[in-house]
Amino acid sequence: MPRIVKVGLIQASNPLNDPDATVQEIQEAALEKHIPMIEQAGEQGVQILGLQEIFNGPYFCPGQDKRWYDAAEPIPGPTTDRLAPICAKYQMAMVVPLYERAMAGVYYNSAAVLDADGSYLGVYRKNHIPHTSGFWEKYFFKPGNLGYPTFQTRYGRVGVYICYDRHFPEGARLLGLNGAEIVFNPSATVAGLSQYLWELEQPAHAVANGYFMAASNRVGTEAPWDLGRFYGTSYICDPRGAFLAKGSEDQDELVVADCDLDEIEEVRKTWQFFRDRRPDTYDDMVKQLP
Repeated sequence: MPRIVKVGLIQASNPLNDPDATVQEIQEAALEKHIPMIEQAGEQGVQILGLQEIFNGPYFCPGQDKRWYDAAEPIPGPTTDRLAPICAKYQMAMVVPLYERAMAGVYYNSAAVLDADGSYLGVYRKNHIPHTSGFWEKYFFKPGNLGYPTFQTRYGRVGVYICYDRHFPEGARLLGLNGAEIVFNPSATVAGLSQYLWELEQPAHAVANGYFMAASNRVGTEAPWDLGRFYGTSYICDPRGAFLAKGSEDQDELVVADCDLDEIEEVRKTWQFFRDRRPDTYDDMVKQLP
């Protein structure tokens, strides 16, 4: 009997782009915008829902404004506590990307995973942190230190790979080896250099590792941070790399697809990429470069 899981993604613009607003006001506006969309997902029968990168606020990294440290919170913490009852109400697991305060002075770009009863399953911390023109991520985020965990929800085992992580096949492979059936990639990606890769890399991860990918990206512009135009196009693809559902470039949307997890074994019987790996030849991959 097919193992059908209804997977959902939310893509949304930041509702309060006011430089005079407090960090807490901006976060509350974002959360209040998302809650009706999360409830809409529950009413549509979504079983695992993914939110976008640091969903409860703007993507603040184009500047070095220290006030954004105030946006960080412990995980689990106030936001997961607020969302847990919604998970329980709709029997819906959720991937919740947040700005994590692990301890004084130590912050991560993270994603909490909640199960369908609202219980906290664990956290993924973004491993690959860029420091390129227009971004100051290393100013705000410490590279992740938890590896590539996967989390057994009521409906399937999920992994998380956050935004810039998606450019690195090594972690995508480890998520597959660690049992992920659906990998969520919450993102904050703007039009420009990497846009053509958005629909190329992650379907390739799905094919190379034989799992489903669910990639979310916000929409709109976020003044006064002026990072650029977030182009949405959130999507869900299957282990063959086929798109099951895709959002628009500019609308707040809930993107939903039915994922038959039995396809994973079927595809892996055809493409034996895990069987034919040669880890004994990969030592050079983990050597430090000069």
